[in-house]
Amino acid sequence: MKSAMSPQSKLPDVGTTIFTVIGQLSAEHNALNLSQGAPNFSCQPSLIDAVAKSMRAGQNQYAPMSGVAALRRALSAKVEALYGCHYDADSEVTVIASASEGIYSAISALVHPGDEVIYFEPAFDSYSPIVRLQGAKPVPVRLSMDDFSIDWDEVASVINSRTRMIIINSPHNPTGAIFTQHDIDRLTALTRNTDIVILSDEVYEHVVFDGECHESMARHPELAERSVIVSSFGKTYHVTGWRVGYTLAPEALMDEIRKVHQFMVFTADTPMQYAFAEALADPQSYLGLADFYQQKRDLLVKAMHGSRFELLPTRGSFFMLARFNHFSPLSDDEFVLKLIRDHQVSSIPLSAFYSDNKPTGLIRLSFAKDDETLYEGARRLSGV
Repeated sequence: MKSAMSPQSKLPDVGTTIFTVIGQLSAEHNALNLSQGAPNFSCQPSLIDAVAKSMRAGQNQYAPMSGVAALRRALSAKVEALYGCHYDADSEVTVIASASEGIYSAISALVHPGDEVIYFEPAFDSYSPIVRLQGAKPVPVRLSMDDFSIDWDEVASVINSRTRMIIINSPHNPTGAIFTQHDIDRLTALTRNTDIVILSDEVYEHVVFDGECHESMARHPELAERSVIVSSFGKTYHVTGWRVGYTLAPEALMDEIRKVHQFMVFTADTPMQYAFAEALADPQSYLGLADFYQQKRDLLVKAMHGSRFELLPTRGSFFMLARFNHFSPLSDDEFVLKLIRDHQVSSIPLSAFYSDNKPTGLIRLSFAKDDETLYEGARRLSGV
């Protein structure tokens, strides 16, 4: 249908996300999918049984806006046991319709026109557009290309009276970097005695490798007082299509977030919430995730030994970067297209995670796949 209207776009330079574009190309060329950060294996059958049980028990109507009480209590207990921080289940824990909704709700609620929001590139592609939709200014700080660490002196140089929020993501998508004690110390010092809010994207909180520690904002009292933490059941329980996550924040911040959340979706899917409350009763359902994905990381590294790619170390998440510019002059975008068309394997160009989209010579691979897919993906990539 042709419209007589000519709407003024709020995001005139934003098109379809790279994940959708690559997904469509992969389908067209029947490419093996190492691009999407979604498992191609099933969750535990008991989780599906718990959802079905909840549905049959009649839990099919709206849940409370803040989430099912049993789930909020389970989350409060889990976080206190893991990180030592108590969040009141009634006023400081909210179940959300995906981590993406939580990020949007937090930015929309707490960032105002004219504010500035610092974030780190390469970055998940939703941060900057959401900030811009609030009439605020996204301020990217580039991570080191050597080890994807943060230059905190540069962060200090861009903080000013308009800085309202700093968005962090650890474990980091797409690089697999994780926060260290040094990062915690610098972030604490830079935000002390300010009104800066920390938005901490911790959706891969349980996927930290080699015995290292996840530095949640909830682990550090001074940071917890100014932080909104967002996490994801979909990433933890291999059910990204269920779109359920949660936020943690001090009551004053959570009050504002809930004002936005209630008008976006009001509440997350009810039967899934009851199922997750049951799942959390078994800590191994999430504490075993690091070993599970570390085995997949190591499998992919071993399977690609001898290929022309340089695989960069990943300390968390289920992503790995692979360098190709030492053997190909192509840009990131061109190289990814070549892999799809000529070798039937898909990945994501790292340049898609930067605001300037400049070539980096790196692609992102997902190892959230069954072993057969990882072996076959490695075989195809080794033929490049």
